[in-house]
Amino acid sequence: MIPRQRHHLEIVGRVQGVGFRPFVHRLAVELRLAGHARNTSSGLVVEIEGGAEACAGFLHRVRREGPPHAEVRDITVTRLAVQGGDDFHLLASSDGTGAGNAEIMPDLAPCSDCLGELFDPANRRHAYPFINCTRCGPRFSIVLALPYDRERTTMRGFVMCPECRGEYEAPGDRRFHAQPNACPQCGPRLEFTDAAGSRLALGGEALEQAARAVESGHIIAVKGVGGFQLIADARSVGTIRTLRARKHRPAKPFALMMPDPGTVRGHCDLSPPEEDLLGSPRSPIVILRRKSGGLPDLIAPGNPTLGVMLPSSPLHHLLMRRLGFPVIATSGNLSGEPLCTDNDEAIQRLRGIADAFLIHDRPIARPVDDSVVRVALGSELVLRGARGYAPLTLPGRYPPVLALGGDQKCALAVSGPFGIRCGQHIGDLGAETAQLSLLNQCRDFPALCGIQPRAVACDPHPGYHGTGLASGMGLPVIPVQHHHAHVAACLAEHDVDEEVLGVVWDGTGYGTDGTIWGGEFLLATRSDFKRIAHLRPFPLPGGERAIREPRYAALGLLYEAGISVAGTPLAAAFTREELAVAHTQIGRGINTPHTSSVGRLFDAVAALLGLRWRNEFEGQAAMEVEFVAGKSPVPLNGYSIPRGEDGSLDWEPVIRSLLDDLGRSIPVSWIAKHFITALSDLVLDVARREEKATVVLGGGCFQNVPLLELTVAGLRAEGFTPLWPRRLPPNDGGLAAGQAVVASARFQDFLP
Repeated sequence: MIPRQRHHLEIVGRVQGVGFRPFVHRLAVELRLAGHARNTSSGLVVEIEGGAEACAGFLHRVRREGPPHAEVRDITVTRLAVQGGDDFHLLASSDGTGAGNAEIMPDLAPCSDCLGELFDPANRRHAYPFINCTRCGPRFSIVLALPYDRERTTMRGFVMCPECRGEYEAPGDRRFHAQPNACPQCGPRLEFTDAAGSRLALGGEALEQAARAVESGHIIAVKGVGGFQLIADARSVGTIRTLRARKHRPAKPFALMMPDPGTVRGHCDLSPPEEDLLGSPRSPIVILRRKSGGLPDLIAPGNPTLGVMLPSSPLHHLLMRRLGFPVIATSGNLSGEPLCTDNDEAIQRLRGIADAFLIHDRPIARPVDDSVVRVALGSELVLRGARGYAPLTLPGRYPPVLALGGDQKCALAVSGPFGIRCGQHIGDLGAETAQLSLLNQCRDFPALCGIQPRAVACDPHPGYHGTGLASGMGLPVIPVQHHHAHVAACLAEHDVDEEVLGVVWDGTGYGTDGTIWGGEFLLATRSDFKRIAHLRPFPLPGGERAIREPRYAALGLLYEAGISVAGTPLAAAFTREELAVAHTQIGRGINTPHTSSVGRLFDAVAALLGLRWRNEFEGQAAMEVEFVAGKSPVPLNGYSIPRGEDGSLDWEPVIRSLLDDLGRSIPVSWIAKHFITALSDLVLDVARREEKATVVLGGGCFQNVPLLELTVAGLRAEGFTPLWPRRLPPNDGGLAAGQAVVASARFQDFLP
């Protein structure tokens, strides 16, 4: 008789909501092992018993042969006394108490098998908008608590019919323990209503009437996986103009949804990495270069790119198959407000924007917007982490901290024994409804992760809403300097724990001296930093107005350099009275903060080049510098940015050279490329001087692909190791992760 062994396994990682328990069951049965598996709030607990060879085979294969979206981070194995038995069982989950080491799966687009059934007239789920299995479907948007079981999701109100229950309990079925499993007989249902919420149709007829409404030029609000979207015909200038007026969004680009990759290729250039991202289970919005002609420029005025996604849920697949043309697919909210998730709330808040509603009765646990990515240096660069990407876990062991991020592109993070878990994009906190959403997420997200925070980390900016919220939580508050947090986030993402040269360029960050930073060179570790160089500060007359109107940033730049406005392109941007007021403000220091921001320098250059004097949305002027620089055929030798004895990096020679080139009628595209090249050269110059092997690039300015690519190429050519955020956004969407890293390193210093 073969001697038997028994082992207790604690498996940590992405092992819930991905079909991992069914995989474990099938593997144990194949190897003729007895035992059981159980979901817990920490992951998966497994006991196996059998011959030594079979047990060793299980331990080897369970790490390497899991389902496509599973990820085993750690397995703890303990030898137990043999108990006997022949069968392997899946047990009911534990009660969900304890720290949530188990990772929460993001929402995933439908898999190929589910899509095949969706469009198969002979299948019982034909045209059912809520089809899913263990490989796909809603996860983060429906889970209420861990462990991940149906009774702890928003599907708990839907009782499975006998056929669905049979699939759920059959070990060989791909819906074995698929928690959102449902069909037309027992699951959620569609409803189409008018603008006031009165029902017009149900089921398949609801979808048909919604499609007809879009074809007729109407704007409909569609309840997606994580919230509402506004859907409209992207071919109609009149419809787009109406949507812009109703949404109060005059120029910011709208995202598009297209029915298939062939349609995308008809309107955009599409590289293999971009096509892979479009068709991935994460199904993000991908920023693509648009082709001339075709869709109206009003979708993204003056922008050579389009944000495009493919259908991301069965409902979207059905709607887009029925329509067969590109649609606007933008967040269901007024500009500046959070995403709508509840049917009644949406009908109330979107009244006056949407002409009709396509809704369903599956509740959404939390708002999850569409993610936005682009390709840089041949790989993915996340600009907004939400559906398909959130939550994101950076492994490690940290004390329990809640990090609040910033006021722009706000997203939360919590730390604990599982590492750092980063939540979904919340948005800008200017609106009261957005601040309320942040407050709700501060309760929801730590609880979902099984964490009771013992400290709260925030930005030290005294005007940030998160800073005020932190002070009222009754916990020790750990302020983390803005640009240090950007560096720390990148260190955690790349699992680096050493002192690095951090280059952090963005629009606004509160400095330790009370001024606005944004062009920073830091020697930084996870716990501390030293500012070693920065852009020469310049005044911003009008404060916030200079952010909204780049002409004022340019005026401050010229004033600081002693350059007269007369004879520059900026002269046409002001009336005589405006100039007089601005010069008085600067001269007397009235509402004229100084900044070292590279983001504001980009704004000023955009104004001096005549590209944009007023921003209609955040980052518009800087984007236009990037776009026009892309028209220059080759990288050029940049202008010179010398370093002063006080560590400031002097932009004045760049501005004088730029103005000289304009006077000589040098093409604006060449000048813009000169400017960007000068910035990339500056990073290399400082890196040479500091001799740090690793250089971290962070902040929103490094969303500029030409700047990122030139900088990385220059650093690599001279043997440096450049790191930049890829899974975390380089903008303030990644700020909370860095705050959690720094706060964890300083945790003991702030405890009472």
